[in-house]
Amino acid sequence: MEKLLKGQEMRFTEGLRTMKSKLAALQNSVSRFPQADQHTAPSSCPSLEAPAHGKKFGTRYLVGHEVHFTCDSGYHLVGPATRVCQENGSWSGLNALCRDTNRCAGNPCQNGGTCVEGVNQYKCTCLQNWSGSHCQHQTQTAPPEWSVMNDPAFSRKPRCAKVDRAQHCSCDAGFHMSGTSDSSICQDVNECEVYKVERGGKLCAHTCVNIPGSYRCSCPAGYRLLPDGRSCEDVDECLSQQHNCTRGTTCINTGGGFQCVSPECPHSHGNVSYVKTSPFQCERNPCPMESRSCHLAPKTVSFHYLSLPSQLQTPATLFRMATAALPGRSGPDSLRFGIGGAASAKGLFIMQRSDRQTGELILVQSLRGPQDIAVEVDMSEYAERVFQAKHVARVHIMVSPYEF
Repeated sequence: MEKLLKGQEMRFTEGLRTMKSKLAALQNSVSRFPQADQHTAPSSCPSLEAPAHGKKFGTRYLVGHEVHFTCDSGYHLVGPATRVCQENGSWSGLNALCRDTNRCAGNPCQNGGTCVEGVNQYKCTCLQNWSGSHCQHQTQTAPPEWSVMNDPAFSRKPRCAKVDRAQHCSCDAGFHMSGTSDSSICQDVNECEVYKVERGGKLCAHTCVNIPGSYRCSCPAGYRLLPDGRSCEDVDECLSQQHNCTRGTTCINTGGGFQCVSPECPHSHGNVSYVKTSPFQCERNPCPMESRSCHLAPKTVSFHYLSLPSQLQTPATLFRMATAALPGRSGPDSLRFGIGGAASAKGLFIMQRSDRQTGELILVQSLRGPQDIAVEVDMSEYAERVFQAKHVARVHIMVSPYEF
């Protein structure tokens, strides 16, 4: 028994010595890395906040624990929904964000409608004649006044095509869509009426004629259409030899027509008589020396013809009358102008001096045609305040029915 115990004691002592030797070797190897003793492995991660417009689930931040994220309604999660606390003290993945959900991204509005984002919803703003939550229904509307209805010549079938699962129809220029999505038709636009409604005026100077898909302008007899396709210009029948005036008469062009005239000199009375010196002027024959009435009678009488449009803007200078001295003789030192005829009582015209030797006949009230007006203008010459002679101009004004 004593030997047995002594043997065990020796083995125990030998084992203890071996263990001490291994511990010493281990201690020596550890002492080579002193920095390892200066850090301790982290046991947790920093705290995390819930993303804006979202929620966080999990309050333990120890190694191996998880934290979960969700977003509020109307927002979607960008980033990981779950993050794990790692042994190095950091969280796995990137920061999670909640972004607004774009409900218009899928283009839910049809037929050209505009998608407008709202709080947790969207709304479609539809084009004219379309309705519904997705602008999927065409609205039945009453045709406008300028639409030509009930005439097959003024209707066309629309051109339709499907784009992004939606039916799109269109009309040719000069037509507009009418009816419903199931029975749509292109009706002619009456451009003549549209222009009148929208601009308060006339598309054509005279008559606007609506035709399928467009319009054309026409002019009255005696006028021609200008290259702009809208304005009218008088045809000069006299210049173009389109008149039937006989020999001894003169063609005078008027608005839309012509007149054949042959003015006559004033009739002789007493010692006063006239001779025609040109188609439009008469001159008084020499007077007896003792005849005062002959000297006071007009020395010359001239005839003038003016064609005016209706409603001419006033004031407007229509006619000028002037004097001129003969070579080698001095002219009058003063002039006096007057106006006569039936028109003078109506206050339609005035006569005023434009310079020392010229007077002007001025229209001061608009004239509505058709009508003819005769006005007589006279010019008296004075030298040293003594009457010398009087000249008369008979102006015949022809007002057209049209304002062009």
